[in-house]
Amino acid sequence: MIIEKIASELNVSPAQIQSAVNLLDEGATVPFIARYRKEVTQGLDDTQLRNLEQRLGYLRELEDRRKVIIKSIDEQGKLDESLKSKILAADNKTSLEDLYLPYKPRRRTKGQIAIEAGLEPLANELFNNADADPETLAAQYINADAGVADEKAALDGAKFILMERFAENAELLQSIRHYLTKNAHVKSVVAPGKEAEGQKYKDYFEYTEKYAKIPSHRALAMFRGRNEGILQINIDADPQQEEGVRRSHGEDLIQQTLQLRLSDSARDKWLTSVVQWTWKIKILLHMETELFATLREQAEAEAIKVFAKNLNDLLMAAPAGPKVTMGLDPGIRTGVKLAIVDATGKVVHTTTIFPHAPQNQWDKSKRTIATLCQQHKVDLISIGNGTGSRETDKLVGEMMKATPELKVQRIVISEAGASVYSASELASNELPGMDVSLRGAVSIARRLQDPLAELVKIEPKAIGVGQYQHDVSQSQLGKSLDTVIEDCVNAVGVDLNTASPALLTHVSGLNKTLANNIVQFRDANGAFVDRKALKKVERLGPKAFEQAAGFLRVMNGKNPLDASSVHPETYQVVDTIASKADIAVNDMIGNTELLKSLKAEEFVTEEFGLPTVVDILKELDKPGRDPRPEFKTASFKEGVETMNDLKEGMILEGVVSNVANFGAFVDIGVHQDGLVHISSMTNTYISDPREVVKTGDVVKVKVMEVDIARKRISLSMRMDDTPQASSNNKPKGDRSSQGKGSQSKNQHSGQRNAPAKNKPNTGNAAMGNAFADAFAKAKK
Repeated sequence: MIIEKIASELNVSPAQIQSAVNLLDEGATVPFIARYRKEVTQGLDDTQLRNLEQRLGYLRELEDRRKVIIKSIDEQGKLDESLKSKILAADNKTSLEDLYLPYKPRRRTKGQIAIEAGLEPLANELFNNADADPETLAAQYINADAGVADEKAALDGAKFILMERFAENAELLQSIRHYLTKNAHVKSVVAPGKEAEGQKYKDYFEYTEKYAKIPSHRALAMFRGRNEGILQINIDADPQQEEGVRRSHGEDLIQQTLQLRLSDSARDKWLTSVVQWTWKIKILLHMETELFATLREQAEAEAIKVFAKNLNDLLMAAPAGPKVTMGLDPGIRTGVKLAIVDATGKVVHTTTIFPHAPQNQWDKSKRTIATLCQQHKVDLISIGNGTGSRETDKLVGEMMKATPELKVQRIVISEAGASVYSASELASNELPGMDVSLRGAVSIARRLQDPLAELVKIEPKAIGVGQYQHDVSQSQLGKSLDTVIEDCVNAVGVDLNTASPALLTHVSGLNKTLANNIVQFRDANGAFVDRKALKKVERLGPKAFEQAAGFLRVMNGKNPLDASSVHPETYQVVDTIASKADIAVNDMIGNTELLKSLKAEEFVTEEFGLPTVVDILKELDKPGRDPRPEFKTASFKEGVETMNDLKEGMILEGVVSNVANFGAFVDIGVHQDGLVHISSMTNTYISDPREVVKTGDVVKVKVMEVDIARKRISLSMRMDDTPQASSNNKPKGDRSSQGKGSQSKNQHSGQRNAPAKNKPNTGNAAMGNAFADAFAKAKK
């Protein structure tokens, strides 16, 4: 059943799903299956496999819960075939729990107490008999010994019984849930006395928006405001209700589902009050809690998705490559920490210079940098973008002008997470005896050489490319980001002889223990000469070798194939190809003309099919090819170092530091990222900023507005925009650069992003300020 359901959802055959599930259950990883088991799954790609893996976990949990529920109800003696059929047909956890609700063990309720007092027959009579008189009937159930002192107590007990019965009706709950999900609005107001304290949430002080339309970033901003005690939020179940109409549509649904035809009779008036109480006290409060939980869950899932995409882009950013690099971790009073690493990332020199106040050793610092560049033949200078970065960038720029013969290149990069790494146990083990402050400079140098290899050492949340990452489920976030890292690491491949334990940990089939064992073996026995030597590593068995070997590279080893992604299990296929082509394997590698002339079908075997052979031929043509883009850098404009230097209309070059659903943040070198709103990215309509940019991209932007007091910079990627056009078309009350990008009158997406009445647009102050605060904290 699970296999067929997933196959239908992914629009593939059940046989493909079953094969993939078997491999996953045997311990195979998604990267391994996607790359080396294409014949088995008939070509399922990594995205399909990730979706399969996620749904498989959910559906198996659903089946386990289904069995527990059936067993529980059966033990109560209340499981009939009709109920069992409904439970077996439930296709999600919510529907399953709705069915279980009436039978779920719980504390004694008012309804149960009433049943124990003998009032259930009264409740049944009042529900079934339209001619019954409540007062007369209730008088027959007065029983002081059972706690029923009078007619009112009897009728209250009957009411509690029916309320619970109604509120546990699975069909009714489904109907009301469907109605609210489609039609309800979320209302937010400022908590009494919190107006001054909660200014960053001002746009939510009197806010309403359709539940189904709230985007993730607005939902999370609203929930954060509630958690901070600034906002009060609730569900408006009847936003379209006309003034003077008292009955809610929820009450109508209760009557319709229970097939009640209520009039003005005494019994019907009593039953009407029961329906009202059921709606207001039981169902609406329950549904509000459930809907907010669902909204938060969906918003968190979207925020995690945003973080994952940004992290993927950052990890897959272009590496500068194996070049001697100087890392500068800027500081003012404490000095600029300096570290030089060789082409392999090994630290060869560290020191601290003091070019800035109060020491002001500007000229001395320039001489020190120049001398060290000459001594160590430095190719690149990597400057962290923290406090003092533009001053330090200026220092290096002057040094380069004075010594053009050095031919070095300087780049300002994000230093997010460097301080977290510096103080970590991993850094202590990697750089023993080195001062914590200098470890950050090493990290800044290495992350320019290879962002992926260095950034995997840092907790992803500290890298600062997320959207409300501290407000979401940390376990789900961690799982998602681990998946991103695993996919990135295995897509690029890992040099077995230079990789750190942190990088090796994310290789398919390896874990922290095996990664450490590999490094210890390498330290004790020298560099690996081939992949086969991995089998000598302690606790690295055949299964781990099978999963990992294809993603590990041995450069300049005994076998040239060890430097490629060709798996050792298929080396015999390469030997066969070389033999038939009458050429040595070494001479065949990179021989494009020869490889194009070969027909993959001729080398298919029972064990290795056409997809594998095709992949082998591609890899032989460009062995060990890196899927990451070519290394490029942005050039920050001279003389533009702080927000005070910015002028409206100024055109600058910058680096995309973060992408959110409503736009992209761009580092333009003034210690405060600017925002390009989604409506200011292109002249054509886009639904996702990632259609245009991704984290790490170098972009050209125009300054549209600068708000120094609020530290807000509005940018546009449309060079024909003007600041005046931005101001004239910006919605009133939009005081934050988080969404204040220009909106020309003919802008298609401007209509899409225009806010409704009492509704913040995607970049209004409340959301923008809340997001900016979270973003700033994440970058510290």
